[in-house]
Amino acid sequence: MELIKRAGKYGERVAILDNQGSYTYRELLDASSRVAACLLGGLEDLCEARVAFLVPSGFQYVATQWGIWRAGGIAVPISVFYPLPEIEYVVDNSEAQIVVVHPDFKERIQPVMRSRNIRLLLTTDAISYKKRSLLPQVEPSRRAMIVYTSGTTSKPKGVVTTHKNIEAQVVTLVSAWGWTEDDHILHVLPLHHVHGIINALTCALWSGATCEMLPRFSAAEVWSRFMSGRITLFMAVPTIYEKLIAFWDSASPEEKKKMSESCSKLRLMVSGSAPLPVSTFNRWKSISGHMLLERYGMTEIGMALSNPLYGKRIPGYVGRPLPGVKIRLVDDDGKEVREGTPGEIQVRGPGVFLEYWKDPDATQKAFKDGWFCTGDIALEENGVYRILGRKSVDIIKTGGYKVSALEVEDVLRAHPFIKECAVVGVRDAQWGERVCAAIVLKEGCTLDLDSLRSWAKERLAVYKIPSRMLVLKELPRNAMGKVVKPDIVTLFTVSG
Repeated sequence: MELIKRAGKYGERVAILDNQGSYTYRELLDASSRVAACLLGGLEDLCEARVAFLVPSGFQYVATQWGIWRAGGIAVPISVFYPLPEIEYVVDNSEAQIVVVHPDFKERIQPVMRSRNIRLLLTTDAISYKKRSLLPQVEPSRRAMIVYTSGTTSKPKGVVTTHKNIEAQVVTLVSAWGWTEDDHILHVLPLHHVHGIINALTCALWSGATCEMLPRFSAAEVWSRFMSGRITLFMAVPTIYEKLIAFWDSASPEEKKKMSESCSKLRLMVSGSAPLPVSTFNRWKSISGHMLLERYGMTEIGMALSNPLYGKRIPGYVGRPLPGVKIRLVDDDGKEVREGTPGEIQVRGPGVFLEYWKDPDATQKAFKDGWFCTGDIALEENGVYRILGRKSVDIIKTGGYKVSALEVEDVLRAHPFIKECAVVGVRDAQWGERVCAAIVLKEGCTLDLDSLRSWAKERLAVYKIPSRMLVLKELPRNAMGKVVKPDIVTLFTVSG
C-alpha cells in the first residue's frame, strides 16, 4: 500500500497528537504492524475478512485501521456515538468476523458479542502483541473499507472502497488543497464517515503532516488550539462553525480580538457534509477573515467538486470538478442538460466506490452507462456548481413546480427571529406536496405562520412559501450534523 510506503519516509516526524501523547510515523508503523500480526493470529492473509472496530479518535484508532489494512482485511469503522441497535446493524450487515474495541467500550460491545460467534480483540492487547508476522502484499484493487451511508433518506448502505479508490480520493485532495508535510490539522470530525477518515486524517498522513485529534468537539478547546499558533488546517461541518461563532459571541472584547487574530495563522478552513448557510459563511468571514472553502462529495465518491484553494470562492456554491473527476448533469430522462438548467449530478472517476456491500441490485441501480447517479440536484453557472438538494427530499414538487428546499431555507434563515430551519415536502392530495418548514427560534422570540408568510412574500415566489410550520426546540440531526429530514416529515404527518 502506497500509504504505508510513504509513512516510512516520514520516520520521526510527529504523525498523531491525542489526549494521551505524541506519536511519530515510526511508532504508528510499528503499532499497526503489531495489530496486523495479532489480527492474523498465524494466518498468512485475512483475505478481505471484515474487521469492525469501535475505537475513539486518536492514535489507537489509526493504528487499528492501518493494522486491518496491513493484514489484508476490510476495515469497518463503527461510530463511538452509535446506540446498540446501530452497532448491531453494522456488525451484522458487514458480516464482521473480528471486532476490535477500545477498553472503554468493552462493556458496550458485550451484548453484541454474546449472541454472535465473533472474535473480540482489545486495542491495548493488539497494539502490545509480541509475536511478529510476515504481512501479506495487498494489491490496490482489493477491498479496503466499508463505510455506512448517513441513512438520512433510507437505511444505511455499506459503501465498499478499494485501496485504489482511497488513493485516488486522497491524491486529488492533497493536490487541490495544497497539503504538505509542514501542515498541522486539528481533527474534530467523527471517524465513521469520509469527511473525517479521508479528507482530514488520511490526507494528513499521506502528506507527512501532523494530525491533532480531539476525542470530541469542544468550542472552547478548538479556539484554544487555534490560539496555540500551530494549526494550519481545520475542517468541519456547518454546525461546528455555528457553535464556534456562538462561543466567540459570548467572549469579552479582548478575548474576541485574540481569537480572531489567531485565525490568521491557519492557511485553510473547509466546510462540508451539509449545506453551509450563506449567513454562516459571511459571519465566519467577519470573525476569522477566512472565506470557508466549500466542497461537495459523498461516501460513494469521495470529493467531486471544490472551490479553489486560490481564487474566488462564491458563497452557496461548491466550485468546479476536482482533477480526475468527471461531472455531468442530467434530466429525469437521463439526458444532459444545458448550463443554467437544474439536473442530477452524475460522476465518473477513479475515486468512485466499487459496490454496495451485499446489495447488487442497489449497486446496479446506482450506475448508468458507467456514471454514478448521486441523487443530488445541482445547477451549473459559468462552470461553477450550486447544490439544490437531494432529489428525494430536497426537491419539492408542488402544484407543478419544482422547489429547492435549500433555496427556501437560505431565505428563511435571514428572518431576524429564526435560528435554524429545515424545509421539507409533505404529501398532499391537492398539491402533490406542500412546502413545510420546521424552525428553531432565537431565544425570546415568537413567530406564527401568517407573520412568516407575510415576511416571505417579499423574498420568495408564492409557490415557494411554506404553507405549514412547526416550531421545534432543535432539529433532528445525525452524527455528522446533517438534518434527518424524514424525521421532520414524520413530525408534520403526526401533527396533521
